[in-house]
Formats: sequence, structure tokens, C-alpha cells
Amino acid sequence: MHYLTKINPLPVAYTTRAIKQYRITKMSKTSEEFAKEISKCREVFEKKMRDYGTSWRIMRPTSLTDQIYIKARRIRSLEEKNGRGHINEGVVPEFIGIVNYCAMALIQLKLGSGDPIPAEDALQAYDETIRESTQLMLDKNHDYDEAWRSMRVSSFTDIILQKLLRTKEIEDHNGETLVSEGVDANYMDMINYALFALIKLDGQK
Repeated sequence: MHYLTKINPLPVAYTTRAIKQYRITKMSKTSEEFAKEISKCREVFEKKMRDYGTSWRIMRPTSLTDQIYIKARRIRSLEEKNGRGHINEGVVPEFIGIVNYCAMALIQLKLGSGDPIPAEDALQAYDETIRESTQLMLDKNHDYDEAWRSMRVSSFTDIILQKLLRTKEIEDHNGETLVSEGVDANYMDMINYALFALIKLDGQK
């Protein structure tokens, strides 16, 4: 007597729908997590603007690139020292700083460096910049099927440093490239990798 019952395979249409729904659910979760971390970054951006105004408007994109590089190098240093630094702030404020400095750099690429602007105009420009970067993330995330979730935070740090070195090279060549994307694409990628890192770090609490 046979006790094993033959299991009929699920219809292809059903499994296709299930996979599609699973991917939609994952993407929705990613969007929610992004929104949460973006809110934190925006809050810091807004609070610092209350203290300093939009004094960052005087800075050229190249100077902002160097500021981002300093933050990324500090993150790498803390990671290699297992988080033990002389200043007990951790890497989270540095990743937030990378997001905000990259947003500033993208705004400067559009407007050019110049005089301070009203805070509400700066916030509107910030929101538009982050929205454009987030859309880039959603497009790429769809293609790569959430591969970032399997990555280590230290890998995001290294990729950000790599993109900074590329950006500095492009800037040293006056923005000219043969086949590569421009500095704006690198800034957007760095925003997204920093946000990925913040999501991962938030999940470790």
C-alpha cells in the first residue's frame, strides 16, 4: 500500500503571481524603511540649517566631495577599530552626514555655489533631490532584486569610498568622462548606499 500521495505542481500562473506579490511586498518594505531613514536625515539637515542657515551654499561641489570623503574615511576607520574611536558618536551620524552632504552637492550642481537661500527653498530642493535619488534606488532595486540586503555595512562603506575616488577623478578632469556616468549619478548612488547602511544598522539594534 502506498502512503505517499502524488503532489500536483502549482499552476504556473499561480506561482508567477505569488512571486510577483512577494517582490512587491519586499519593495514596499524597502520604500517604508527608506522613508524612515530619510526622515531622520531630513530632521538633521533642518536642525543644522536653523543653527547655521544655508552657509553651505558657498561651497563648491569639489569641497563637498572632500567633506563626504572625510566622513567615509572616519566610518572605515571606526569599522577597522571595531567602533572604538576617541569621539563616541558611532557611524550612524557619519552616514547621515554623507546623505546630507551628497544632497547639498547635487543642489549645488543644479544651482551653482553662491549666496545663502531661504530655508524653505533649501528644504524644497533637498526633498526634490532625495526623491530623485530614491527613484533611482527603486529602479535599480527592482533589477537587482534586493541584493543589498545580503551585503555587509562595511561593503557599503567601501563602495562609497570607491565612488568618492571616481568622483574626485571626474572632478579633476573638469567633469569630462568617456563612458562613465557623471558626478551627479555618483552622488545619488552614495545617498542610496548610505541609506542602505542606515537601514541595516537600524535593524541591528
